[in-house]
Amino acid sequence: MLRIHFTADDLQNIRLAREPDPLWEIVCSLCRLQTGQGPLEFGHWRRSARHRVRRDAPLRDSLRRLGTLVPSFGYIPDFLTPPVTGAALPEELDLLRATPRPHLTRDLDRLAESRALPGWTAALGGPGGGAELTLLTDAFADYFRTLLEPHWTEVRAVVRDDIGRRTRALLDGGTRALLEGLRPFAHWNSPLLEVDYPVDRDLHLQGRGLLLVPSYFCWRRPTAPADAEQPPVLVFPATRSPLILAHASEGGTARLLGRSRAAVLAEVVGRGGGRTTSEIATAVGLALSSASHQLDILRDGGLVTSRRDGKYVLHSATSLGLRILHAGTRETAARTRETAAAPERDRGLRAHDTAGRGTASHKT
Repeated sequence: MLRIHFTADDLQNIRLAREPDPLWEIVCSLCRLQTGQGPLEFGHWRRSARHRVRRDAPLRDSLRRLGTLVPSFGYIPDFLTPPVTGAALPEELDLLRATPRPHLTRDLDRLAESRALPGWTAALGGPGGGAELTLLTDAFADYFRTLLEPHWTEVRAVVRDDIGRRTRALLDGGTRALLEGLRPFAHWNSPLLEVDYPVDRDLHLQGRGLLLVPSYFCWRRPTAPADAEQPPVLVFPATRSPLILAHASEGGTARLLGRSRAAVLAEVVGRGGGRTTSEIATAVGLALSSASHQLDILRDGGLVTSRRDGKYVLHSATSLGLRILHAGTRETAARTRETAAAPERDRGLRAHDTAGRGTASHKT
Protein backbone atom coordinates (compact mmCIF):
# COMPACT_ATOMS: atom_id res chain seq x y z
CA MET A 1 0.00 0.00 0.00
CA LEU A 2 1.09 3.56 -0.74
CA ARG A 3 0.11 5.98 2.04
CA ILE A 4 0.10 9.59 0.85
CA HIS A 5 0.19 12.00 3.80
CA PHE A 6 -1.61 15.33 3.31
CA THR A 7 -1.32 18.57 5.23
CA ALA A 8 -3.82 21.43 5.06
CA ASP A 9 -1.58 23.12 2.49
CA ASP A 10 -1.57 19.96 0.36
CA LEU A 11 -5.35 19.83 0.30
CA GLN A 12 -5.32 23.34 -1.16
CA ASN A 13 -2.84 22.29 -3.84
CA ILE A 14 -4.44 19.24 -5.44
CA ARG A 15 -4.39 19.49 -9.22
CA LEU A 16 -5.83 17.43 -12.07
CA ALA A 17 -4.01 16.98 -15.37
CA ARG A 18 -5.92 18.26 -18.39
CA GLU A 19 -4.55 15.84 -21.00
CA PRO A 20 -3.03 12.35 -21.17
CA ASP A 21 0.71 12.47 -20.55
CA PRO A 22 2.58 10.96 -23.54
CA LEU A 23 5.55 9.48 -21.65
CA TRP A 24 3.41 7.96 -18.91
CA GLU A 25 1.12 6.48 -21.60
CA ILE A 26 4.15 4.99 -23.38
CA VAL A 27 5.47 3.40 -20.18
CA CYS A 28 2.06 2.04 -19.18
CA SER A 29 1.27 0.81 -22.69
CA LEU A 30 4.54 -1.13 -22.77
CA CYS A 31 3.14 -3.05 -19.79
CA ARG A 32 -0.08 -3.78 -21.59
CA LEU A 33 1.64 -4.76 -24.84
CA GLN A 34 3.75 -7.51 -23.33
CA THR A 35 1.00 -9.18 -21.27
CA GLY A 36 -2.55 -10.37 -21.69
CA GLN A 37 -3.80 -7.94 -19.05
CA GLY A 38 -7.09 -6.18 -19.71
CA PRO A 39 -8.36 -8.18 -22.72
CA LEU A 40 -11.56 -6.17 -22.84
CA GLU A 41 -9.91 -2.77 -22.41
CA PHE A 42 -6.71 -3.24 -24.46
CA GLY A 43 -7.23 -6.33 -26.62
CA HIS A 44 -7.98 -4.45 -29.85
CA TRP A 45 -5.00 -2.10 -29.44
CA ARG A 46 -2.65 -4.92 -28.45
CA ARG A 47 -3.58 -7.02 -31.50
CA SER A 48 -3.02 -4.13 -33.90
CA ALA A 49 0.25 -3.19 -32.16
CA ARG A 50 1.65 -6.71 -32.33
CA HIS A 51 0.61 -6.96 -35.96
CA ARG A 52 2.62 -3.80 -36.67
CA VAL A 53 5.63 -4.96 -34.64
CA ARG A 54 5.84 -8.20 -36.63
CA ARG A 55 6.24 -6.22 -39.85
CA ASP A 56 8.48 -3.36 -38.69
CA ALA A 57 12.11 -4.25 -37.89
CA PRO A 58 13.12 -0.72 -36.73
CA LEU A 59 10.12 -0.72 -34.40
CA ARG A 60 11.25 -4.07 -32.96
CA ASP A 61 14.65 -2.49 -32.26
CA SER A 62 12.98 0.44 -30.51
CA LEU A 63 10.83 -1.94 -28.48
CA ARG A 64 13.88 -3.94 -27.35
CA ARG A 65 15.65 -0.77 -26.26
CA LEU A 66 12.64 0.47 -24.31
CA GLY A 67 11.99 -2.96 -22.85
CA THR A 68 15.47 -3.00 -21.35
CA LEU A 69 14.53 -0.07 -19.10
CA VAL A 70 10.87 -0.98 -18.52
CA PRO A 71 10.92 -4.43 -16.88
CA SER A 72 7.95 -6.73 -16.51
CA PHE A 73 7.80 -6.04 -12.76
CA GLY A 74 9.55 -3.92 -10.18
CA TYR A 75 11.35 -0.62 -10.48
CA ILE A 76 11.20 1.61 -13.58
CA PRO A 77 13.74 4.48 -13.75
CA ASP A 78 12.13 7.78 -12.86
CA PHE A 79 14.03 9.69 -15.53
CA LEU A 80 11.79 8.01 -18.13
CA THR A 81 8.84 10.04 -16.81
CA PRO A 82 9.98 13.61 -16.08
CA PRO A 83 7.65 15.92 -14.12
CA VAL A 84 4.30 16.26 -15.87
CA THR A 85 3.99 19.66 -17.54
CA GLY A 86 1.09 19.14 -19.93
CA ALA A 87 3.49 19.49 -22.88
CA ALA A 88 3.47 17.43 -26.07
CA LEU A 89 5.87 14.52 -26.58
CA PRO A 90 8.72 16.50 -28.24
CA GLU A 91 8.96 18.85 -25.24
CA GLU A 92 8.81 15.90 -22.83
CA LEU A 93 11.62 14.17 -24.72
CA ASP A 94 13.66 17.38 -24.42
CA LEU A 95 13.22 17.12 -20.64
CA LEU A 96 14.30 13.47 -20.74
CA ARG A 97 17.41 14.36 -22.76
CA ALA A 98 18.22 17.09 -20.20
CA THR A 99 18.22 14.67 -17.24
CA PRO A 100 21.26 15.46 -15.05
CA ARG A 101 23.94 12.78 -15.24
CA PRO A 102 23.84 11.99 -11.48
CA HIS A 103 20.10 11.26 -11.76
CA LEU A 104 20.66 8.95 -14.71
CA THR A 105 23.39 7.08 -12.86
CA ARG A 106 21.32 6.78 -9.68
CA ASP A 107 18.27 5.44 -11.50
CA LEU A 108 20.24 2.98 -13.61
CA ASP A 109 22.18 1.72 -10.59
CA ARG A 110 18.89 1.02 -8.85
CA LEU A 111 17.54 -0.81 -11.89
CA ALA A 112 20.76 -2.88 -12.10
CA GLU A 113 20.09 -4.18 -8.58
CA SER A 114 17.19 -6.22 -9.91
CA ARG A 115 18.30 -7.18 -13.43
CA ALA A 116 21.38 -7.43 -15.66
CA LEU A 117 21.71 -4.48 -18.01
CA PRO A 118 23.45 -4.36 -21.41
CA GLY A 119 26.52 -2.20 -21.90
CA TRP A 120 24.77 0.63 -23.70
CA THR A 121 22.84 1.51 -20.52
CA ALA A 122 26.10 2.24 -18.67
CA ALA A 123 26.95 4.78 -21.37
CA LEU A 124 23.72 6.67 -20.67
CA GLY A 125 25.13 8.08 -17.45
CA GLY A 126 28.69 8.40 -18.69
CA PRO A 127 30.58 11.35 -20.18
CA GLY A 128 29.61 10.35 -23.72
CA GLY A 129 26.07 9.33 -22.92
CA GLY A 130 24.45 11.95 -25.08
CA ALA A 131 24.44 9.72 -28.15
CA GLU A 132 22.82 6.80 -26.31
CA LEU A 133 20.28 9.14 -24.73
CA THR A 134 19.37 10.40 -28.20
CA LEU A 135 18.89 6.83 -29.41
CA LEU A 136 16.62 6.20 -26.42
CA THR A 137 14.47 9.28 -27.07
CA ASP A 138 14.31 8.33 -30.75
CA ALA A 139 12.97 4.93 -29.66
CA PHE A 140 10.29 6.67 -27.59
CA ALA A 141 9.32 8.83 -30.56
CA ASP A 142 9.20 5.83 -32.92
CA TYR A 143 7.07 3.81 -30.51
CA PHE A 144 4.64 6.68 -29.99
CA ARG A 145 4.36 7.51 -33.70
CA THR A 146 3.63 3.95 -34.81
CA LEU A 147 1.71 2.39 -31.90
CA LEU A 148 0.06 5.21 -29.94
CA GLU A 149 -0.50 8.13 -32.29
CA PRO A 150 -3.04 6.24 -34.48
CA HIS A 151 -5.12 5.65 -31.32
CA TRP A 152 -4.44 8.99 -29.64
CA THR A 153 -7.88 10.41 -30.40
CA GLU A 154 -9.46 7.60 -28.38
CA VAL A 155 -6.82 7.91 -25.64
CA ARG A 156 -7.50 11.64 -25.33
CA ALA A 157 -11.28 11.15 -25.39
CA VAL A 158 -11.25 8.58 -22.58
CA VAL A 159 -8.89 10.64 -20.41
CA ARG A 160 -10.78 13.88 -21.01
CA ASP A 161 -14.04 12.16 -20.14
CA ASP A 162 -12.53 10.97 -16.86
CA ILE A 163 -11.16 14.43 -16.14
CA GLY A 164 -14.58 15.96 -16.80
CA ARG A 165 -16.27 13.66 -14.29
CA ARG A 166 -13.67 14.36 -11.62
CA THR A 167 -13.85 18.11 -12.25
CA ARG A 168 -17.61 18.00 -11.72
CA ALA A 169 -17.06 16.03 -8.50
CA LEU A 170 -14.63 18.73 -7.33
CA LEU A 171 -17.08 21.52 -8.17
CA ASP A 172 -19.98 19.77 -6.47
CA GLY A 173 -18.23 18.34 -3.40
CA GLY A 174 -14.77 19.88 -3.06
CA THR A 175 -11.45 18.10 -2.59
CA ARG A 176 -13.02 15.46 -0.36
CA ALA A 177 -15.34 14.36 -3.16
CA LEU A 178 -12.44 14.38 -5.61
CA LEU A 179 -10.30 12.14 -3.39
CA GLU A 180 -13.17 9.84 -2.46
CA GLY A 181 -13.89 9.48 -6.17
CA LEU A 182 -10.59 7.63 -6.62
CA ARG A 183 -12.21 4.46 -5.31
CA PRO A 184 -11.63 1.55 -5.80
CA PHE A 185 -7.98 2.38 -6.55
CA ALA A 186 -7.52 4.51 -3.44
CA HIS A 187 -9.40 5.30 -0.23
CA TRP A 188 -9.47 8.70 1.45
CA ASN A 189 -8.96 8.32 5.20
CA SER A 190 -8.11 11.89 6.20
CA PRO A 191 -5.31 12.93 6.31
CA LEU A 192 -4.16 9.82 4.37
CA LEU A 193 -4.88 8.69 0.85
CA GLU A 194 -4.41 4.91 0.98
CA VAL A 195 -3.53 3.67 -2.49
CA ASP A 196 -3.55 0.11 -3.83
CA TYR A 197 0.15 -0.33 -4.60
CA PRO A 198 2.58 -3.23 -5.16
CA VAL A 199 4.93 -2.26 -2.30
CA ASP A 200 4.53 -0.77 1.17
CA ARG A 201 5.51 2.90 1.09
CA ASP A 202 4.82 6.31 2.65
CA LEU A 203 4.85 9.58 0.71
CA HIS A 204 4.79 12.82 2.71
CA LEU A 205 3.65 15.67 0.48
CA GLN A 206 4.93 18.36 2.87
CA GLY A 207 2.99 21.19 1.26
CA ARG A 208 3.86 20.31 -2.33
CA GLY A 209 0.35 19.14 -3.17
CA LEU A 210 -0.48 16.28 -5.52
CA LEU A 211 -1.05 16.09 -9.27
CA LEU A 212 -3.64 13.50 -10.32
CA VAL A 213 -3.06 12.07 -13.81
CA PRO A 214 -5.72 9.79 -15.36
CA SER A 215 -4.14 7.34 -17.79
CA TYR A 216 -5.64 5.31 -20.61
CA PHE A 217 -3.08 2.51 -20.37
CA CYS A 218 -2.66 2.38 -16.60
CA TRP A 219 -4.53 -0.70 -15.39
CA ARG A 220 -5.91 -2.06 -12.12
CA ARG A 221 -3.78 -0.02 -9.72
CA PRO A 222 -2.17 3.45 -9.67
CA THR A 223 1.53 4.13 -10.14
CA ALA A 224 3.86 6.94 -9.06
CA PRO A 225 7.52 8.00 -9.23
CA ALA A 226 9.74 6.03 -6.87
CA ASP A 227 11.77 9.12 -5.93
CA ALA A 228 9.96 10.94 -3.12
CA GLU A 229 11.88 14.12 -4.01
CA GLN A 230 10.18 14.39 -7.40
CA PRO A 231 7.04 16.53 -7.71
CA PRO A 232 4.30 14.26 -6.32
CA VAL A 233 2.23 12.60 -9.05
CA LEU A 234 -0.35 9.83 -8.87
CA VAL A 235 -1.12 8.16 -12.20
CA PHE A 236 -4.29 6.05 -12.11
CA PRO A 237 -6.53 4.18 -14.57
CA ALA A 238 -8.96 6.44 -16.40
CA THR A 239 -12.53 5.19 -16.13
CA ARG A 240 -13.89 4.03 -19.47
CA SER A 241 -17.50 4.54 -20.44
CA PRO A 242 -19.26 1.16 -20.22
CA LEU A 243 -20.67 1.81 -23.69
CA ILE A 244 -17.09 1.85 -24.99
CA LEU A 245 -16.42 -1.48 -23.29
CA ALA A 246 -19.66 -2.92 -24.63
CA HIS A 247 -18.72 -1.82 -28.13
CA ALA A 248 -15.40 -3.68 -27.78
CA SER A 249 -17.31 -6.92 -27.29
CA GLU A 250 -20.08 -6.20 -29.77
CA GLY A 251 -19.12 -9.24 -31.83
CA GLY A 252 -20.78 -11.41 -29.18
CA THR A 253 -22.01 -9.90 -25.94
CA ALA A 254 -23.94 -6.92 -27.28
CA ARG A 255 -25.72 -9.11 -29.84
CA LEU A 256 -26.55 -11.64 -27.13
CA LEU A 257 -27.69 -9.25 -24.42
CA GLY A 258 -28.51 -6.05 -26.27
CA ARG A 259 -26.43 -2.86 -26.18
CA SER A 260 -27.87 -1.39 -22.95
CA ARG A 261 -27.70 -4.64 -20.99
CA ALA A 262 -24.17 -5.34 -22.25
CA ALA A 263 -23.18 -1.82 -21.17
CA VAL A 264 -24.59 -2.42 -17.69
CA LEU A 265 -22.66 -5.71 -17.42
CA ALA A 266 -19.50 -4.02 -18.71
CA GLU A 267 -19.85 -1.28 -16.09
CA VAL A 268 -20.25 -3.86 -13.32
CA VAL A 269 -17.20 -5.79 -14.57
CA GLY A 270 -15.05 -2.74 -15.27
CA ARG A 271 -15.42 -1.29 -11.78
CA GLY A 272 -14.64 -4.04 -9.31
CA GLY A 273 -15.71 -3.90 -5.69
CA GLY A 274 -19.43 -3.49 -6.36
CA ARG A 275 -21.50 -0.71 -7.93
CA THR A 276 -24.80 0.78 -6.78
CA THR A 277 -27.76 0.97 -9.13
CA SER A 278 -27.57 4.77 -9.25
CA GLU A 279 -23.82 4.67 -10.05
CA ILE A 280 -24.47 2.22 -12.88
CA ALA A 281 -27.39 4.26 -14.22
CA THR A 282 -25.30 7.45 -14.24
CA ALA A 283 -22.29 5.79 -15.89
CA VAL A 284 -24.32 4.07 -18.61
CA GLY A 285 -26.70 6.99 -19.18
CA LEU A 286 -29.90 5.12 -18.34
CA ALA A 287 -32.83 6.11 -16.19
CA LEU A 288 -32.63 4.62 -12.70
CA SER A 289 -35.70 2.44 -13.32
CA SER A 290 -34.25 1.15 -16.60
CA ALA A 291 -30.88 0.33 -15.01
CA SER A 292 -32.68 -1.48 -12.19
CA HIS A 293 -34.69 -3.48 -14.74
CA GLN A 294 -31.55 -4.49 -16.66
CA LEU A 295 -29.83 -5.52 -13.43
CA ASP A 296 -32.84 -7.65 -12.48
CA ILE A 297 -32.58 -9.51 -15.79
CA LEU A 298 -28.81 -9.97 -15.45
CA ARG A 299 -29.24 -11.19 -11.88
CA ASP A 300 -31.99 -13.64 -12.91
CA GLY A 301 -29.67 -14.93 -15.63
CA GLY A 302 -26.85 -15.54 -13.16
CA LEU A 303 -24.56 -12.87 -14.63
CA VAL A 304 -24.74 -10.42 -11.72
CA THR A 305 -25.02 -10.86 -7.97
CA SER A 306 -26.24 -8.24 -5.49
CA ARG A 307 -25.52 -7.76 -1.81
CA ARG A 308 -26.50 -5.21 0.79
CA ASP A 309 -23.75 -3.06 2.32
CA GLY A 310 -25.29 -0.74 4.90
CA LYS A 311 -27.86 1.42 3.16
CA TYR A 312 -26.55 0.50 -0.31
CA VAL A 313 -27.11 -2.51 -2.57
CA LEU A 314 -23.92 -3.32 -4.46
CA HIS A 315 -23.87 -5.27 -7.73
CA SER A 316 -20.95 -7.43 -8.86
CA ALA A 317 -20.38 -9.72 -11.83
CA THR A 318 -20.47 -13.48 -11.34
CA SER A 319 -17.88 -15.76 -12.93
CA LEU A 320 -20.44 -16.53 -15.64
CA GLY A 321 -20.90 -12.82 -16.33
CA LEU A 322 -17.14 -12.38 -16.62
CA ARG A 323 -16.82 -15.32 -18.99
CA ILE A 324 -19.62 -14.12 -21.24
CA LEU A 325 -18.28 -10.56 -21.45
CA HIS A 326 -14.73 -11.70 -22.16
CA ALA A 327 -15.92 -14.38 -24.59
CA GLY A 328 -17.31 -11.62 -26.78
CA THR A 329 -13.89 -10.01 -26.81
CA ARG A 330 -12.18 -13.28 -27.68
CA GLU A 331 -14.65 -13.91 -30.51
CA THR A 332 -13.86 -10.49 -31.97
CA ALA A 333 -10.14 -11.18 -31.56
CA ALA A 334 -10.45 -14.52 -33.37
CA ARG A 335 -12.20 -12.89 -36.31
CA THR A 336 -9.53 -10.17 -36.43
CA ARG A 337 -6.74 -12.77 -36.47
CA GLU A 338 -8.55 -14.72 -39.17
CA THR A 339 -8.90 -11.62 -41.33
CA ALA A 340 -5.28 -10.61 -40.82
CA ALA A 341 -4.00 -14.12 -41.53
CA ALA A 342 -5.91 -14.62 -44.77
CA PRO A 343 -3.55 -12.60 -47.02
CA GLU A 344 -0.57 -14.33 -45.44
CA ARG A 345 -2.04 -17.78 -46.18
CA ASP A 346 -2.85 -16.76 -49.74
CA ARG A 347 0.78 -15.82 -50.33
CA GLY A 348 2.08 -18.85 -48.46
CA LEU A 349 3.95 -16.68 -45.99
CA ARG A 350 4.57 -17.27 -42.30
CA ALA A 351 4.65 -14.55 -39.65
CA HIS A 352 6.23 -15.02 -36.23
CA ASP A 353 5.07 -12.93 -33.28
CA THR A 354 8.10 -11.53 -31.47
CA ALA A 355 6.24 -8.80 -29.63
CA GLY A 356 5.58 -10.92 -26.57
CA ARG A 357 9.28 -11.06 -25.78
CA GLY A 358 9.40 -7.44 -24.68
CA THR A 359 8.87 -6.35 -21.11
CA ALA A 360 6.80 -3.92 -19.12
CA SER A 361 6.05 -2.91 -15.55
CA HIS A 362 4.72 -0.53 -12.89
CA LYS A 363 6.75 2.04 -11.03
CA THR A 364 7.47 1.16 -7.44
